[in-house]
Amino acid sequence: MPFVCVDARTGAPYDAGMALIEPRTLKGFRDYLPEAQIPREWLIDTAKRVYRSYGFLPIDTPALEYEEILAGKGGEESDKQMYRFEDHGGRRVALRFDLTVPLARFVAQHSNVLGMPFKRYHVATVWRGENTQRGRYREFMQCDFDTIGTESIAADVETVLVVHDLMRAIGFETSVVRVNNRKLLTGLLESLELSHNATQVLRALDKIDKIGPEKVAEEMARTASASPSQCAAILSLAQVQGSSDAVLARLEVVARASERGRAGHGELARVLEGARAAGLRENAVQIDVAIARGLDYYTGTVLETSLAELPGIGSVCSGGRYDDLANLYTKERLPGIGASLGLDRLLSAMEELKLLPTSRATAPIFVAYFDEARFNEYVAFAAKLRASGLGVELYPDAKKLKTQLQYADRRGFTFAIVIGSDEWQSGMCQVKNLKNGESVVVPR
Repeated sequence: MPFVCVDARTGAPYDAGMALIEPRTLKGFRDYLPEAQIPREWLIDTAKRVYRSYGFLPIDTPALEYEEILAGKGGEESDKQMYRFEDHGGRRVALRFDLTVPLARFVAQHSNVLGMPFKRYHVATVWRGENTQRGRYREFMQCDFDTIGTESIAADVETVLVVHDLMRAIGFETSVVRVNNRKLLTGLLESLELSHNATQVLRALDKIDKIGPEKVAEEMARTASASPSQCAAILSLAQVQGSSDAVLARLEVVARASERGRAGHGELARVLEGARAAGLRENAVQIDVAIARGLDYYTGTVLETSLAELPGIGSVCSGGRYDDLANLYTKERLPGIGASLGLDRLLSAMEELKLLPTSRATAPIFVAYFDEARFNEYVAFAAKLRASGLGVELYPDAKKLKTQLQYADRRGFTFAIVIGSDEWQSGMCQVKNLKNGESVVVPR
């Protein structure tokens, strides 16, 4: 049966000799060339190594969920950005917009076999139809870790420690984990008689770094009917600065007016104590009362991590406690806390800071091939090096040595091994350092 080309939109056959389809990607989506994908995979491997060092276990979930599983869980903004549609079976489905909501469904569905507390990490792609900007795409990867099934402050402390260790493993020694507690904010709103509009207030407050306090006040007034004095009280608290101890002392006065606020103050103090007990330097963890986190499901500790070298890029690792999210799927009490590394945003920052390697080689050693009569010997030699634990690429064509070395240099190999007819006969080989140009002849 002859091969027939079919138009994907109409289903009608067409001549393959017609005009070519323009190769292009959707807005907000991107391809990753080797020089971008290599450091991306390195970041993923680094995150997994740190997560495993704390005992977190790997899981995976489907990219596509029933729409009702995801809708309404992250707030109005997340619902607007969600990719959803009807599949061929007539089911309403949606692409996950984060990894936390699918985790809540996953744990509720499998809690009887998981055992609690359950510590997991999950590295996967998510989708949000948001406006694209620097470091933000509509398809991006998250590297999450979470602890489910405990309300112990130990899990909150550990979350901060994991984020701290992760940023340093990546190479950002001066990064700061900024922490807050949602109960402090909701306690203040209770005392201001704004708790009925807490969601709108916290969403507005979460934008303070992007739009500034004046615009935040305008949004709170418009969406939460907050009075000027109420806006002033909220922004006054959110802009408290100083050492962690000084900020805690100031917050204690505000927290007295609400039982929820007092609880949040106590939890925040214990998180800082735990970080100090673990040996973190004094300014590695700082209180930032403006952090609210835009997603609706956060209930306690919240955190964000910014880069001192590039503050304008926003948070590159963030998360918090969500004690009620799984309640939507099960009657079992399944409180949780976790954080997510914004892989693509961090890569954009590292690219801008020129911190990414430019090598396109995944193996350090290049073996030149220019004696066709000895092809099998080249293959055997490369295989022997790999068996010794070395990464090796054998050039596929017997071209001039200059051409092959130019290829090796462009790809970023560290060493090139050259074995010509004379070397085969003498049992020697030439090892060329492609970084400094030096060569040595050694026994093969």
